[in-house]
Amino acid sequence: MDAALTAVGHLTRVGGRLRRLRESEKGQTLVEFALVLPFFLVLIFALVDFGRAYYTWQVVTNGAREGARAAAVQSDNATIDSKIYASFCTSYPSNCGLDTSKLTITKTNVQGARGTEVTVRLAYDFNWVTPMGNILTLIGGSSVAAPTISSTTSMRLE
Repeated sequence: MDAALTAVGHLTRVGGRLRRLRESEKGQTLVEFALVLPFFLVLIFALVDFGRAYYTWQVVTNGAREGARAAAVQSDNATIDSKIYASFCTSYPSNCGLDTSKLTITKTNVQGARGTEVTVRLAYDFNWVTPMGNILTLIGGSSVAAPTISSTTSMRLE
């Protein structure tokens, strides 16, 4: 009889441990973190890349404005280009973070008749620095293609 009581007592202790283990929340945090991590990474990557894209758009817009102003006072093509490139790094003279080889400059009516309109259009091939597109594809969305950031400014020739 003592052996039977000992076996029952042992099973009761094992059953209590199993019940406590089932009621424990030790692995719950890890599972929740694994479910939330992809969305959190997309949010962080989106903040970084869209912030960079906004900065690039500001620089490209300012460059187009500077180029159009130089063209409006009857400057030649070389002077207009130098004004555009100089405006790219006014905030950070040593390195503004923009690759000028990705820039396309289109000018119309340079040194035209006074009173007519000169137009300067800049297009910059922007690249993402984070793997945001790959993570969106993993989550189930589609990939985000790198955009071309452009700006057009027109001014009257003086």
